[in-house]
Amino acid sequence: MKQTTWQLQEAKNKLSEVLDCAQTIGPQEITRHGKKTAVILSMNDFNRMLGKKEGLIDFFKKSPLCGLDLDRQKDISRDVAL
Repeated sequence: MKQTTWQLQEAKNKLSEVLDCAQTIGPQEITRHGKKTAVILSMNDFNRMLGKKEGLIDFFKKSPLCGLDLDRQKDISRDVAL
């Protein structure tokens, strides 16, 4: 299995390999002086992370029907055959 944690100098020297690992294995951690300082992500992982799902309320606010008075009239009776 390939490495997922890289010392900064090694990551600089092997940047192509770090990027390949980010695409095939997953996020790659970069350390500086033994402390985790950065993460390299594939573009897919990055987009997935940013891809916040829209909530139902926001969906309805963007509707072309937003702002229209669509309240149901309660004084209208309906005959229903059962």
